[in-house]
Amino acid sequence: MARRPLPRILSSGTAQIARSREIARTAADSATDVLHPLITISRGLRKLAATARAKWAATPKERRGPTLFLVAACVLVVALVPYGPLLALVALMGAAAWQGRERPVVKTGPDDAEVARLQGLYEALVPYLSLPEDPEPLFTHGGDWAAAFADHAFDEDGRLTRLRISYPPYFPDGEPAARARVEQLLHAKSGRGREYLFEWDEEGNRLTMRVLPALPTTIAAQRFVTVPGETVLGFTDADAVQRTVPVRASDGTEDAPAVVWRTGPRSTEPHLLAVGQPGSGTTSLLRSIALQALPHGDVLVIEGGGTGEYACLVGRDGVLAVECGLTGALASLEWAAHETERRLVAANRARQSGHPAPEDTRRPLWILLDRPSVLGDLAAADGRPDPQDLLQLPLRHGRAAQVTVVVAEQFDSLDTLTETVRSHTRARVVLGPAAPDQIAAVLGTRPHTTPVPDVPPGRGYARLGTGPVLRLQVPATPDPYDDATSEAHRQAVLELLPERRTTAGSAPELGLEPDLDADTAPTLRKEPGAAVPSPVPAEG
Repeated sequence: MARRPLPRILSSGTAQIARSREIARTAADSATDVLHPLITISRGLRKLAATARAKWAATPKERRGPTLFLVAACVLVVALVPYGPLLALVALMGAAAWQGRERPVVKTGPDDAEVARLQGLYEALVPYLSLPEDPEPLFTHGGDWAAAFADHAFDEDGRLTRLRISYPPYFPDGEPAARARVEQLLHAKSGRGREYLFEWDEEGNRLTMRVLPALPTTIAAQRFVTVPGETVLGFTDADAVQRTVPVRASDGTEDAPAVVWRTGPRSTEPHLLAVGQPGSGTTSLLRSIALQALPHGDVLVIEGGGTGEYACLVGRDGVLAVECGLTGALASLEWAAHETERRLVAANRARQSGHPAPEDTRRPLWILLDRPSVLGDLAAADGRPDPQDLLQLPLRHGRAAQVTVVVAEQFDSLDTLTETVRSHTRARVVLGPAAPDQIAAVLGTRPHTTPVPDVPPGRGYARLGTGPVLRLQVPATPDPYDDATSEAHRQAVLELLPERRTTAGSAPELGLEPDLDADTAPTLRKEPGAAVPSPVPAEG
């Protein structure tokens, strides 16, 4: 059966209705724009009238007569004053316009999506913060989250940025494992990819969680305002340390909170261990330390990786040697052990004679050892001693002899470090992405923040001795000879390098040429008195 076409009036009726609605909507919008001042004043007059009625109703009856007399007197005075009625009308219209203005809606509580997120987080915490024996549990399935959560805040995407949780007193908040379970749950439910700080108030049974902003990466290598014996490892949060140093960043000059490591005879953490993944920035940290140490001391660099990351230091004033091979590394470390012994003996003789320590024993000596595990494998294959064995004397007595040892290693070779290196490097740095257990294995305790999987080079954690774990961002100190280095960073590093020596060779003080073979390496210089079998132990 053939279908008949609709009548023309029915087929075109829908389009006409749509056009009519559009015209009406446009006319209404135009009228609203034109009449907007009148609408605002009318709304304000209604509010003023309502306020006047409320005040009149609240006025006691015995005071209404004097009030009417006072109002009438004011009206008479306004009417007799020149231009009084006109000014009164203008003032009334102004007050009505002010009262009738559109005010932004103030958010007084969480919306439906935020309430659902808080309720879900509350339900997830029930197995961790409740016991079946509790007659009045704070956390129970289907309970009210408002009794346990307070001071919550959300970002534009609806994710939590701050939350304070009240937990029952029987929760074992003194056990790291119990804390870690709760922190891991909060991290997963609040949104991954951000770094959270957890502050436990054990006395008040409260846990505060807040999102930390990312540390700035705009600070490059430069001369920091420090005294001899102080080294800036990097920068951290403003509320974590009490000291700031003026720095030049890419966006201007500012005072940045710095993690300052103190070395020397009075230091409690005279040696440092830096651990990280490949490309995490441990080599940049050693370069930064070397550039800060050169103005006041001598530096001996031993690179186990053999990638030439310290080529910019070769032949510079104050750089004793930059060794990449096994033979040169063993010879340099042997000299460093003898030098430590010589300094101890010389300082001890001077103290016994009532004289100050000789000048050459008070100049700091820095031993920077990068990737000792590689050199250890080469030494084991060649039947030679492990270079770490030669660090025993500098590590044990370096504080009294003004000798500082800095060791950098990767996580996959951390078990190759000797017990002497582990026990005497009490200043620790962990860089790059790492699990909380890995960080705790190096620093001795878990950080109070949640590590993120993707971090820029030089980002990590630092702990000096038994102090707190601090977030750390190492100043950008790349290899200036690397083609991938930006021009600004290259110039910043080159400006800090000392002048080159006029004579050839990387270490005239040691009597060594760089990369010597075993057959051509000369005997290391030993000062008189270096053959004393037992050095004087450091005091304190």
